[in-house]
Amino acid sequence: MADAPDPVPDHAGHRARLRARLLDDPGGLADYELVEYLLALAIPRRDTKPLAKSLLREFGSFAQLISADPEALRRVDGMGDGAVAALKIVQASSLHLLKSEFRDKPLLSSWDALLDWLRADMGPIDIERVRILYLNARNMLIRDEIASEGSIDQSAIYVREVIRRALELGAAAIILVHNHPSGSPEPSRQDIAITRDIAEAASRLGITLHDHIIIGGTEYRSFRAMGLL
Repeated sequence: MADAPDPVPDHAGHRARLRARLLDDPGGLADYELVEYLLALAIPRRDTKPLAKSLLREFGSFAQLISADPEALRRVDGMGDGAVAALKIVQASSLHLLKSEFRDKPLLSSWDALLDWLRADMGPIDIERVRILYLNARNMLIRDEIASEGSIDQSAIYVREVIRRALELGAAAIILVHNHPSGSPEPSRQDIAITRDIAEAASRLGITLHDHIIIGGTEYRSFRAMGLL
């Protein structure tokens, strides 16, 4: 008598139970279960739990995973474009939701919402990135631009380019933001010097530098609050 075939893993039943838990208690799933379900949307005929756990080990946390560079995600065995997109849509949706809290409001009166967005966007990344927020006369955001991306420990800010772009956009004020991949948000001497140069150049043209914010992991430092502006 021939041996009975091995039972087929009940992926569909497991995913249905996971989906039911998600709908009943969205905050009750573990990080690996969230990743598992996301991957299952892109890889429907595979047990995605091992891959989910492997990704979290590789990248360290849920926040770092969804913020990871797509090329780094693609290098993980089993991760195709569909699976990468499933993770990146979570990051995009989260940032969109956070940004909606201040998108049509004066930034200076929505400071906590701005900081939440910046920490979510820049805290997990492992290269230094400089962005400039350009504001109109009502202190509402008119443009958010990446000014430069550097190595793991340095990135350049060019005073002339920052001011030129502010004039092109008709900005009345700017906010500088950059991250420290080391995790420490403390400003360096170079950070302080370039901030003062930009503040001085902007002031000559009637443009206000409201602040320079440094993001280090989940923490931040404000030049304005520290008395450096």
